[in-house]
Amino acid sequence: MARQIERIPLRGSTPGTRREVTLRRYGDAGARPKAYLQASLHADETPGLLVAHHLARMLDRAQADGAMRGEVVLVPYANPIGLSQYVNSAQLGRHDLRGGGNFNRNWPDLFPAVAEAVAGKLTASADENVATIRAALLAALDEVAAQPVQDELFSLRMALARHAVDADLALDLHCDELALMYIFVTPAHWPQARDLAAELGCRAVLLAEQSGGDSFDEAYSTPWIRLAERFPDHPIPAACMAGTAELRSQADVSDTFAEADAAALFRTLQRQGVIAGDPGPVPTPLCEATQLDACDTIKSPATGVLSFTVELGEQVRDGDIIAWLIDPGADDPAAGRQPIHTITDGLVLSLRAHKFTLSGMTVAKVVGTKTLPSRKGAYLLDD
Repeated sequence: MARQIERIPLRGSTPGTRREVTLRRYGDAGARPKAYLQASLHADETPGLLVAHHLARMLDRAQADGAMRGEVVLVPYANPIGLSQYVNSAQLGRHDLRGGGNFNRNWPDLFPAVAEAVAGKLTASADENVATIRAALLAALDEVAAQPVQDELFSLRMALARHAVDADLALDLHCDELALMYIFVTPAHWPQARDLAAELGCRAVLLAEQSGGDSFDEAYSTPWIRLAERFPDHPIPAACMAGTAELRSQADVSDTFAEADAAALFRTLQRQGVIAGDPGPVPTPLCEATQLDACDTIKSPATGVLSFTVELGEQVRDGDIIAWLIDPGADDPAAGRQPIHTITDGLVLSLRAHKFTLSGMTVAKVVGTKTLPSRKGAYLLDD
């Protein structure tokens, strides 16, 4: 069976306009394991688009060779709305310009409806419970999709969610401004995700059960965890390993990077049993996992120009100056500089690319190992 290409039209935003999402399907529908991968939900984060291009070529070959054991759904561009959002030649693909907010926030919480639907239907069989819960997830999503008030962004979310909600593996490909490779997963999927992190060469793995942002990946991973807590007398595995891969920096877009990353994802699919073949030995991991609330997300204390004193991958200590913030209009230039410190020992994971910053913007991330009181219970993701 050849791979299938499906084009899903979105609800038109204005008369005479219509966008669509393209899906590439491999393997037989309903085959297990099922993997779902999408690129550039934040549409100005370009690396995933090129990775998807190279991964599609590898999946095409696997399909032609009869190597597909499960099902793969690849979405080579997950956000045609954001891809089109250019203002004065600058692409603004992180937020919906019509007022819908961050494209990777506020995905529907299916847990309450699913918990109600499966109550009294769970058994002593984990496999039976997985099947029951997946059916309930799809039904709950159908109820969300039937709401009367809909727009283009809503139709985009429903188009993507329908194909990710019942996956065994769901990966959302993003990138940071200036960053090393890292991933977000839930604690329930560690160390299961260790091979993925090793294949990608991750320098950090950030764990959080819920980051507070209702992100795309958490919409499909956390219901399983919450259901296991709600129904402790029934075996409920964390049956969807959903995560976000941050493919380095926005400018790290090349065939060299993308082909290597696509090959790493392909080997991960082999290790997960989705594709036949020997992926070879697992690379030596470059990091251990750490809790997301141990990551110092450093905010700018004021508006000004950033002059960093550190580089990506550098080890820093609590209290180190990672940047100077300069007020270019200060009456006294000598007094117009203030230091920005980190509050943890750790690795410089990411830096702000645009060196003019407003007060409160994230300027750097330092990955530590100890929970930071200022981060505990906080909204852990940048908006």
